Amino acid sequence: MSIKIRKATAEDAEFLAQMMLQSSRAGKKVCVYDLIFDTKDQNETLKKLAALSTSKVANHCHYNNFLIAESNGQSVGTLCSYEPRIATRQAFLDALIEIGCDEKVSERLEVLYDCDFKLNNRTLMFDFMEEAEGFIDVGVLKTLMQKSLLTARLKGYRIGQTLVEIGSLDTLLFYKKLGFRVVEEKECELYKETFGRLGLVLLEIDF
Repeated sequence: MSIKIRKATAEDAEFLAQMMLQSSRAGKKVCVYDLIFDTKDQNETLKKLAALSTSKVANHCHYNNFLIAESNGQSVGTLCSYEPRIATRQAFLDALIEIGCDEKVSERLEVLYDCDFKLNNRTLMFDFMEEAEGFIDVGVLKTLMQKSLLTARLKGYRIGQTLVEIGSLDTLLFYKKLGFRVVEEKECELYKETFGRLGLVLLEIDF
């Protein structure tokens, strides 16, 4: 199967929203965006994620940070990479307010920041590595990561990191096969109470 990698555009907002929600839900009854947008309506969550990806305020969910994999003209996967020094917590909060979230959204974000790592601002973060249904294990994710690492290297980056939930064994194994190693693992009671997962694992790759 031929896989083409391209940069996302604003026209990809709907597909990006689907992949972000898929990545964040990962089998959980409640995901971070259900919490952030304070809704149980999946269509509303998808609408807000699409708006977040095209917001004026740069944030880690913005389409500019995404690569999209295509097969026969169909979007089949995504990978997001962003710079923590630009896509800050404040930028994310500002973008959420811009798309209509209420002022209490900052309180709802605390569950994420309770399970926090000290990230290096000179490190490139990876997120939302997802493949569409029907395209599992056909090389989509590996091709996306290879392209993203090449682009990052050309920009001068040498270290990449990502966060994975404790217990997400398939995802952890896949990242390890790509060359990532576990740096730190953090269990967080509030995260467990909210999402039913023990906490997060920080992985890193040199390239």
